[in-house]
Parts: sequence; C-alpha cells; structure tokens
Amino acid sequence: MNMKAETMRPLLILLLSTSLVACQRLEDVGKAPDFTPVETGNEFFAMNTVPMPETTVGAAAPAEQASLWSGTRGSLLGDRRAAQRGDIMTVVIEIDDKAEISNSTGRSRAGSDSMGIPSMLGIPQRIDENLPAGASMADAYSTSSSSSYKGNGSVSRKEKLTLRVAATVLDRLPNGILRIQGSQEVRVNYEVRELIVTGFVRPEDVSRQNEITYDKIAGARISYGGRGQITDVQQPRIGQQIADVLLPF
Repeated sequence: MNMKAETMRPLLILLLSTSLVACQRLEDVGKAPDFTPVETGNEFFAMNTVPMPETTVGAAAPAEQASLWSGTRGSLLGDRRAAQRGDIMTVVIEIDDKAEISNSTGRSRAGSDSMGIPSMLGIPQRIDENLPAGASMADAYSTSSSSSYKGNGSVSRKEKLTLRVAATVLDRLPNGILRIQGSQEVRVNYEVRELIVTGFVRPEDVSRQNEITYDKIAGARISYGGRGQITDVQQPRIGQQIADVLLPF
C-alpha cells in the first residue's frame, strides 16, 4: 500500500496543479487581458523617488531663469536630454537583419585489393586439387570497398522590426552610464502587445532630440510579444508540453 501511495502521489500533485491552472484560465474566459500595473514597475519607482524642485506659489522667478538664452534645461536652448534618474528618453528600434549561410561537404573513397599465386613450383596446382570446385590459388582473394558522403546545409533568416518606445532612466552608474528600461502595452480587442527594452547607454549617445537607437544600447534586451486569446491558441496545452519533456520518443 505504501509503494502504491508513493506512486500515486506525483500523479495527484500533477492533477492538482493542472486543475489550479485550469481554474485560473477559466476566470479569464470572455475577458480582455489586463494591463500590467504601472505602479509596480521599476520605471515608476525611478520617477517617484526623484526629488521635485520646491516652488512657492506667487513667488517671482529669478531674472536669470526668465532669460530665453540661459543654459538651464527649461530654457529655449537648454539641453533636455535624459541624464538623471527618472528622466525619459525615446528608444528607436529599427531592426532589419538578413543572414544567409550555405555549406556543402562531399567525401568519397574507393579501394580494391586482390592476390593470387598462379604458379610456384607446382604447389598452387597441387593445392587446387583439394579445393572446392571453382576455387583456385590463382585468385586467392579479392576485395573491394567504396564509401561516399555528401552533406548540404543552409540557413536563411530575415528579421525586420520598427518600433519606438519611451524608456526611463533607472539609475546613473558611477562612471556616468545610464541604466534604462522601457515598457509599452497596447491592447486591441482581446490581445495585448507587449514591448520591453532594457540596457545601458552613454549620455553622449543620446541625440539632441532625446532619442537613442537600439544599436547604441549595451546589453540590450528587447522583448516583443503578446498575450491574449490569439497567443493562447498558438500555445500547446500544458499536458502536451509535459508529454514532450517526459516522453523519450
């Protein structure tokens, strides 16, 4: 009984976990997928912890701040590029990659070998008398071998992606490098498109338009996907995924 109970325990755990997942999925039937709460993301905390400048209602601004030609960020010619924690910049993603690889390998080998003793002081003839019919020492043995191999392989890949997303500076490292993260969610009917960008950028690589291209982001991690009814249909069921892992054939 104990062995039977130990055998059934993993199966019961699997059935229980499957039922819990199924119940969670049933709750989403007929509903559009929810957005990820903004207040729980790193971007919100980065912007929320930045101290805001103190202002007094009715107080007159200093004369130098009212000038259009001052060097402050709020002036007409001020530098508005993201540089501190909580600042926002635009990440431009324009991926148009194409790769083609073709390999061809061929190998062949052929060999033959034969040996015989037609005459040697009459000894082969004496031996032939005791050999089976058709056998002769004149053609003692003969071998031939042949092998060939041919392999072909090719890879063709093409990716094209054009996106723009606002990213927040999460931190400014001691060497001045900015750690950024940007996320974007767009819901159309019952499908949510998700875009996530993270990485490290140099302040001098940010353009005057406060934009940076993806190829200037070190350690870039770009995720573009979705969740919803269409994505759910395209995914195999949980049981099929478990079977694909466990079955050896």
